[in-house]
Amino acid sequence: MAKDKIICGIDVGSSKIATLIASADESGKLNLIGVSSTVSKGVKKTQVVDIDEAVEAITESVEAAERMAGYSISQAFISLGGPQIESVNQHAVVAVSEPEGEIKESDVRRVNDAARAMSLPSSREILHVIPRTFTVDGQEGIKDPTGMTGVRLETETHIITGSATSMRNLVKCISQVGIDVTELVFSGIASALAVLTDTEKELGVVLVDIGGETTDVVVFIDGSVAYSSVVPIGARHITSDMAVGLRVSLESAEKIKLSLNKIPKIPAMAEETEEENSKANLNHKKKDEEVIDVKSLGIQEDIQKISRKSVVDGIIKPRLQEIFKFVGKEIKKSGFGTQTPSGLVLCGGGAQTIGVLEQAKYVLGFPARLGTIEGLSGLVEEIDSPAFASAAGLIFYGATQNTQGQLHIPVLSGSLPIKGMIQKGIDLVKSFLP
Repeated sequence: MAKDKIICGIDVGSSKIATLIASADESGKLNLIGVSSTVSKGVKKTQVVDIDEAVEAITESVEAAERMAGYSISQAFISLGGPQIESVNQHAVVAVSEPEGEIKESDVRRVNDAARAMSLPSSREILHVIPRTFTVDGQEGIKDPTGMTGVRLETETHIITGSATSMRNLVKCISQVGIDVTELVFSGIASALAVLTDTEKELGVVLVDIGGETTDVVVFIDGSVAYSSVVPIGARHITSDMAVGLRVSLESAEKIKLSLNKIPKIPAMAEETEEENSKANLNHKKKDEEVIDVKSLGIQEDIQKISRKSVVDGIIKPRLQEIFKFVGKEIKKSGFGTQTPSGLVLCGGGAQTIGVLEQAKYVLGFPARLGTIEGLSGLVEEIDSPAFASAAGLIFYGATQNTQGQLHIPVLSGSLPIKGMIQKGIDLVKSFLP
């Protein structure tokens, strides 16, 4: 019996560090066996600003997940985000190596390599090269040209780049924890794998991942990524606004914010009719909307009565509208706004904010839904929240990689790539020896 493949994903965010461990059997079924979420430290806008603090937080998260899974992790897929993420669509053309024969995988690799041969500043590195569509001898819209016959192969690719410094610092943190980085993955791409359906991607959809301090925007057209960017504003700004407006600590503001979305249910009596239940719920909802019960949230601060309506309409709504105005600018900048009939899919911790769907629809005029994670078994109750979309997406991404992925960080001088080159040199010398 073949041993199950173990996949680990670590989502290093501004507000939390989530570690998921899953096992994949021969059929490809993913079983979640380890889950951990700890408070993020040493990370601002999903970029490492204090290596020691970040290493401590990542270690805490990884060890908790390892204890739950009963498995020690040696390598992992890591999410990367932040305002430093940029994207561009590139076009490339190559001649097929055997014009009379079929297009081989080597031809596809050559055309993708031609697309990534773009001039970049020394401070930036290519993170992903995602083929969007291929054209063979003028025939457009081909998803996989392997096996077809032609003489001219063209491709449209989506290239995501990031800051080389940010990548180096993140990889250094993970290495100090004792884990090898299999591949760095843009958090928006990871979230899309977890919450978007194939139909939505094919029709055209916008993924909006609202994190702690940043918001990822990824546009899918015809089943592939057409645009991706990061907005430097997130759910923590809402919490800060509430802390200032209500004169409470950030921790208390966060508790109040999360409680607004949870209206307690009235236990229904057996003899009550459905109509009576609905009336009771309505009355309870009205009463609940008037005043927030701060003491029940475990907040010890001396706070005067807080009106639920004034918090939602006066503090939360304006900031949500600002976030979606930024998202709207990115959609307009992409030029694909008219090609997304599936509308918006929201995920990330900020998607749990009260009124987020209503404000998304109001500001952008698109249909919107909350993203739910599908396709995992095991400890799925532990990640039953849009906040785990990116971490779950890393597991799906890892399951689709046949090899160890592509470590797009050649800037790591003195690390893995250099060691590999030295070993290759030794092997080469040995091959010439008698």
